[in-house]
Amino acid sequence: MAIKAGKPKSNNREKLSFKKSFAAWSYLVPFFKMVWNTSKSLTLANILSRLVKAALPLAMLYVGKLIIDEVILQVAAEEKVYTLIWQYLIIEFILALASDGLNRLISLFDALLGDLFSNKSSEQLIEKAASLDLAQFEDPGFYDKLERARRQTTGRVILMSQVFSQVQDIITVIFLAIGLVVFEPWLIVLLIIAILPSFLNESYFSQTGYSLVRSWTPQRRELDYLRYIGANDTTAKEIKIFGLSNFIKNRFAELADKYYHANKKLAIKKTIWGSVFHVIGDAAYYGAYVLIVFRTIAGILTVGDLTFLAGSFNRMRNQLQTIFSRFSKITESALYLKDYFEFLQIEPTIVELDGAKAMKDGIKEGFTFENVGFKYPGTDKWAVRGITFFLKKGEKLALVGENGAGKTTLVKLLARLYDPTEGRILLDGVDIKKISLEDYRNNIGVIFQDFVRFYFIASENIAVGNIDLKEDKMKIKDSAYKSLADELISKMPAQYEQMLGKRFEGGIDLSGGEWQKVALARAYMRDAQLMILDEPTAALDARAEYEVFKRFTELTSGRTAVIISHRFSTVRMADRILVLKGGMKEELGSHKELLASEGLYAELFNLQAQGYL
Repeated sequence: MAIKAGKPKSNNREKLSFKKSFAAWSYLVPFFKMVWNTSKSLTLANILSRLVKAALPLAMLYVGKLIIDEVILQVAAEEKVYTLIWQYLIIEFILALASDGLNRLISLFDALLGDLFSNKSSEQLIEKAASLDLAQFEDPGFYDKLERARRQTTGRVILMSQVFSQVQDIITVIFLAIGLVVFEPWLIVLLIIAILPSFLNESYFSQTGYSLVRSWTPQRRELDYLRYIGANDTTAKEIKIFGLSNFIKNRFAELADKYYHANKKLAIKKTIWGSVFHVIGDAAYYGAYVLIVFRTIAGILTVGDLTFLAGSFNRMRNQLQTIFSRFSKITESALYLKDYFEFLQIEPTIVELDGAKAMKDGIKEGFTFENVGFKYPGTDKWAVRGITFFLKKGEKLALVGENGAGKTTLVKLLARLYDPTEGRILLDGVDIKKISLEDYRNNIGVIFQDFVRFYFIASENIAVGNIDLKEDKMKIKDSAYKSLADELISKMPAQYEQMLGKRFEGGIDLSGGEWQKVALARAYMRDAQLMILDEPTAALDARAEYEVFKRFTELTSGRTAVIISHRFSTVRMADRILVLKGGMKEELGSHKELLASEGLYAELFNLQAQGYL
């Protein structure tokens, strides 16, 4: 759990030009295609509501002008006629009701569409992540991209509302501008002077804010990790036993404080410069207001014109400030959206080749490893190298070796979770790269030593081995019987409907050995031609492991199997044993043959046997 808190190196911080910022707007096109495909009816209703709402401010201001002019006219008149005033007041009341109703409808459409979009983008992210290679998940840089993309599934919902509001406000401004041009066109010039400095300021700081957040992605991911391990049921025992609470808290505080101060410095600069430019805007606005007042006193404008122009100018100024400010926010949001779509553009390297062959008849002869070698991404060290052997159909092969010898890497290559860096793996003489990837993996049942404890009900925990059969209760119960999990499930209050794990209400936790029996049942959910067990019984006692493997051997008669185990009492049940050392093949033979050769296997076997004397 060694975690080193630190500040990002300055050369890692991405400097963004205006050109790069505005280029991010290109991602709005696929974004709104996703929004449209999420719900065409809600999107259309939202747009139409906003179009109507955009015209209301000018209409209300103009009706207000008519009311004031009519009131002044009636004050001066000897005979009072209230007909027009009542008509104008009723129209203004209807417009006010319409404005309020449209605001509520728009908020409703935004909320519903936002929820649907968040769900869809999350589904898309899950689907994309599932299509990528295991090797990609072992790259820290990939995790940074994944983290940035994950945050956008919910964080960018606001972008949809921002863009819709932007279009609505722009239409409103166009209407208001037409009104100003008709009466006093020179007010537009003052308006530009009032708004432009503030817009440039907002644009600059949106780029700087994005650069800061992006450069701190690894550290923010580390903060999330510290939050997780500091308050989680799976880590609680060791944190208490080892007294790690203060260590984790202090590490979190140190890193969080550095991020806070970096963000604080930016926020202060943004506030100071924002205030300066806002003063310039206010001065331009009140200069225009003074001119309107004196033109009204001079009789050039009516009092109604005064209220209309002052209201229009003020409303237009506020709308433009909002537009420019939101423009920079949309630019910033589009930059984050760029992270989401860039993640979706990542392609896996393990793909199905054109013309890949289907596995219609299963395994006929067996698997051939030809000088197979593999390096993990980002390292020059060979995990395995020069591995050559033949695994025939129906054979039980055990892999033996000390930790780090390459056993798990070898079975991952066999399952085609990785492709060899050099050499090749053949199935019945055909490179497995030329076999349908879906067919190939569907014919393999794998349980790894680091299997997942899914917080699902018991039946679903077993069904994940072949999720298409999640409704096949007989198959699930049969798999549980084969793995010896049926005995513990039958004792649970809700049996196969019992929630496992303490994360959710009503759930019960299992011991390590009990979890392993449930995980083993997943392997039996598939009528797989090849079964791979990578130390799946490590938490079982010697007797239970022996019983599990004995049953496994009986149930997989005629099928090919690869077993990894550190218990030689189990390993000896295999037909042959492949001994690995330093990622290379050391020995290969039956239990008796390897003992007779007095090599590494015999040495390890005798060391373990002495522990029982």
